[in-house]
Amino acid sequence: MKLLVVGSVAFDAIETPFGKTDKILGGAATYISIASSVLGVESGIVSVVGGDFPQTDLDMLSGRGVNIEGIEIIKEGKTFFWSGKYHNDLNSRDTLVTEVNVLENFDPKIPESMQDAEILLLGNLHPGVQLSVLEKMHNRPKLVILDTMNFWMDSALDILMQMIAKTDVISINDEEARQLSGEYSLVKAAQKIHAMGPQFVIIKKGEHGALLFHEGKIFAIPALPLEEVYDPTGAGDTFAGGFASYLAKKEDFSFETMKSALIVGSAMASFTVEKFGTQRLEEVTETEMIERINSFKELTTFEVNV
Repeated sequence: MKLLVVGSVAFDAIETPFGKTDKILGGAATYISIASSVLGVESGIVSVVGGDFPQTDLDMLSGRGVNIEGIEIIKEGKTFFWSGKYHNDLNSRDTLVTEVNVLENFDPKIPESMQDAEILLLGNLHPGVQLSVLEKMHNRPKLVILDTMNFWMDSALDILMQMIAKTDVISINDEEARQLSGEYSLVKAAQKIHAMGPQFVIIKKGEHGALLFHEGKIFAIPALPLEEVYDPTGAGDTFAGGFASYLAKKEDFSFETMKSALIVGSAMASFTVEKFGTQRLEEVTETEMIERINSFKELTTFEVNV
């Protein structure tokens, strides 16, 4: 199955307790598509960059089999830029700079070569932009996966609710789930969000793993304990990319398959945090990925005799 990714291709400048970077490659669509390439899934990006975006980064993506026809280049414009500094626990951060640049007037253009994508993954963008993508597709994809954030809940709730109603899978963190639902209990929050439209609700809990909800059923996974974590930027996007790509590979959207997809997504995200930006993710081999997934199995498989 083809995976169509709509989201940012951007520059990041990151500082953590373990070091700092100048401008490096970032953006939700970037992490998602690299994750899909590790799994051998055909993906395409719809995004926009400025004339300052390096050809070498575009070549890297296309060299990994990512369809970049949908990346618009506005030569007189500048690429989206974000800079942030993480606190010692890496769970919280301060945004230092946000320059929206060409993303401010982003009008997604879906190439004909990706119109037949069966899975649509909408990265964290204005919900109006996300809705416009659905309207521009010749046929509704078989599965629509949505990522959003509390900023849109504060500033564009009405149109966000319209988008959520058209979504099959929503992926948000625990804080966002509580804000969207008005419930502190994540079980009750998932029930309320499920009633808004999505069949499947994923609630991410950072270093504490993730939860998957579907029709009263719950599946929980931990995050893999790692010796070294350098940079959590893009981990959530990598998670979404691994999750969606596994579903594309299996061509199955059942709850059981989504449980496995959750583990694959978490395994992929665990690579991302080991170096700054996309560096570690670009290095991942299929063998490493399988070993990491097996580590999850060992971590979570047990027998109890009572």
